[in-house]
Amino acid sequence: RITVTFNINNSIPASAEEDTQEQQKPDEQEPELTSTPNFVVEVIKDDTKQTLVLDCHFPEDEIGHEGEEESDIFTIREVSFQPTGEADWKDTNYTLNTDSLDWALYDHLMDFLADRGVDNTFADELIELSTALEHQEYIKFLEDLKSFVKCQ
Repeated sequence: RITVTFNINNSIPASAEEDTQEQQKPDEQEPELTSTPNFVVEVIKDDTKQTLVLDCHFPEDEIGHEGEEESDIFTIREVSFQPTGEADWKDTNYTLNTDSLDWALYDHLMDFLADRGVDNTFADELIELSTALEHQEYIKFLEDLKSFVKCQ
């Protein structure tokens, strides 16, 4: 069983917001902001009492580079095992930062995810979903803020 979780808070890269302010001319439409949230993939196997947890993110330099050679648009930042069924992760469990990981093992982990449907296509769909949700929540926030400020 695979579970993917993500949070849209702070998912618009700061550089994208700065670029839109610097480059915008008065008659131009604002470029669309894209939400690229960090996401966590949990792989649960029923015959074990552990869950493999892969903490993934979209590096800013990889976003929007379609058409280049086939490279991954997301990366695995950390890998750990957590006890299956526990809502809160334990900070005492060993977490491996992939910066120090052997590249061959890292490639195997990426293949492991791809074999389970977590690949570039999935990541593109996650970006689309996250962007739509972020936009929807932003509009709701502005409406709530307007109502709050108007209220005596």
